[in-house]
Amino acid sequence: MSVLAYVNDSDVRISGRVWDWRPPRWLRLWMLWATRLGDGWLWAGLGLLLLAAGSAGQRLLSAGALAAGLSNLLLVPLKRRFRRRRPCEAGRHPLYEVRPLEFFAADRFSFPSGHAMNAFAIGTAIGLGLPALLLPLALIAGSVAASRVLVGLHYVSDVLAGSLLGAGIGAVVYGVVVR
Repeated sequence: MSVLAYVNDSDVRISGRVWDWRPPRWLRLWMLWATRLGDGWLWAGLGLLLLAAGSAGQRLLSAGALAAGLSNLLLVPLKRRFRRRRPCEAGRHPLYEVRPLEFFAADRFSFPSGHAMNAFAIGTAIGLGLPALLLPLALIAGSVAASRVLVGLHYVSDVLAGSLLGAGIGAVVYGVVVR
């Protein structure tokens, strides 16, 4: 069995277990909030705060925006290359009615997770410049990534790949733009 087939089989098995799990109500609500925060609302709000924070904040805002831009430039060709179907296409999730955003044709595909990639790219670029916010931003980015699996929009490997790529992009952008 090839490595990709093994990863895919593992992802399908894990998704089935996640769909069968009945998490507590507070966690279900947090996951719905986290997945929608990852749509960009949180990052826009953080951007406005950084804009008002003077030149240091504006430089971090530039780093976050560049990290998001590079993340999306990489995301689109990767999604087109892999064309992985989303788990929610296999059936209706028993708990969630969340559908993927389909603003762009590449949004139809699952690998890698754009929400996870952007959350970690922006969170890393800004968090490295504001160490007091690094842990909260990492927790939020992790929540966004986990929510994508829990609501049935992505497989585990989608969010792991997106998270790692995003964190790498954010760290490189921070090192080039801010340092």
